[in-house]
Amino acid sequence: MAWQFGRYAAALLMVGAIGATMTGAAAIDGTVFMETRGTTSPPIGFVQFCRKNLADCVGGSANPGRVAMTKARWDDLVAVNGSVNRAIEPVTDEELYGVAELWTYPTNGKGDCEDYVLQKRKVLLSHGWPASALLITVVRDTKNQGHAVLTVSTDRGDFVLDNQNPQVLPWSRTEYRFVKRQSPYDVARWETIEDRRTDFVASTSR
Repeated sequence: MAWQFGRYAAALLMVGAIGATMTGAAAIDGTVFMETRGTTSPPIGFVQFCRKNLADCVGGSANPGRVAMTKARWDDLVAVNGSVNRAIEPVTDEELYGVAELWTYPTNGKGDCEDYVLQKRKVLLSHGWPASALLITVVRDTKNQGHAVLTVSTDRGDFVLDNQNPQVLPWSRTEYRFVKRQSPYDVARWETIEDRRTDFVASTSR
């Protein structure tokens, strides 16, 4: 009985932690949700991936709502992020396939950042998450190098699943500069992200 109560208490603390995290994020950039403006060109790797995996590049909603964040949903994000990160060995496309860029599912247990993202999105879709809430996102890291993460849109804000970080973080708590992401209206289209957190990113990367 004590063990069951402990788990219940831990669940309540986690829900409270989500709220506290989002409050902190709002204090930094004024919003917990990304702002986008207009369409932009998709990454060439995504275009090539879609030619071979058309069924995985359709979806979205004319009126995309944000997924209600619950303890079960939060646990799912944390579990999937951790399990996929542990299951895949990080290897560049050049080392693995002999090409500069190749987006694909990591069927051989190896891959780069885009492959982690594709796998996480695939697993979460199988868990019932809507495609309009699971958006592949391109960022620039603290070395100004291109990187891909999965953005998950919820009513508590936009969260990031990243192969370089074991934690699921609000987007505004990362050290990345966000560039573009899939559109929740049509995941085959991409939108430019209006990232106004330049000062925060610069200060956290020192």
